[in-house]
Amino acid sequence: MQRVPLVLGNWKMNGSAQANEALLQGLLESLSPEADAALKQGELQAGVAVPAPYLFQAATRLRTSGLFWGAQDCSDEASGAFTGEISASMIKDFECQFALVGHSERRERAAETNSLVSRKLGQLLSQGLMPVVCVGEPLAEREQGSAEAFVVEQVRAATKGLNDQQLASLVIAYEPIWAIGTGMSASSDDAQSMHATIRQELAQQSQSAAQAVRILYGGSVKAATAASLFAQPDIDGALVGGASLDATEFASIVQSACPGAQSLH
Repeated sequence: MQRVPLVLGNWKMNGSAQANEALLQGLLESLSPEADAALKQGELQAGVAVPAPYLFQAATRLRTSGLFWGAQDCSDEASGAFTGEISASMIKDFECQFALVGHSERRERAAETNSLVSRKLGQLLSQGLMPVVCVGEPLAEREQGSAEAFVVEQVRAATKGLNDQQLASLVIAYEPIWAIGTGMSASSDDAQSMHATIRQELAQQSQSAAQAVRILYGGSVKAATAASLFAQPDIDGALVGGASLDATEFASIVQSACPGAQSLH
């Protein structure tokens, strides 16, 4: 199955109205004509996960661009007395196409459990939004040789009870925690190995859905390493952190995911 490449930028808690305007404008100007055409024709997908206060700004600037915009988190509740939380329906109001759930920084700082991530995923699906489910192991798990088992358990818990159609609509972002913001990155072969393991786990639930699910690599992705990652058979794109705050760098990563781009390297 041919999966449409997907590159998402996660701004994390960065930005201001003025800085965002410059970044979004710079991104639009930095995209090559080939990437722009691929985005508008649906042969490539890309977008940014922005802090919630700036969703309207992102929607306004990107609405006609072919780029996606989305949220960095959502509540596991539909509505109610949950001060400070943002529901999936609110995210949808801003014409978002996706939201991240289970990012390692949320799991660590907010003690998010696998079951909570699963409930958040369900809320997004109920609104027709694309959940981008983040999974990944800390350095200790990798050093102990238990990285695959750790990640498989995260995937299994998040996707439990989903039907084939729901499963196929997910995006999974594999982010080795030890590589986030450290400048370290898994090798292309190591990343491919984990992506293949994730797809094998999904295939235990549905062979067809496993072939449809896009699995992104995240963990200090840069323009210099993107092409070798995207050339791997089970790596369908990237979830980009710090590099997404640099318009030209992020545009270069997006362009590396264009269909046929690997043949140029």
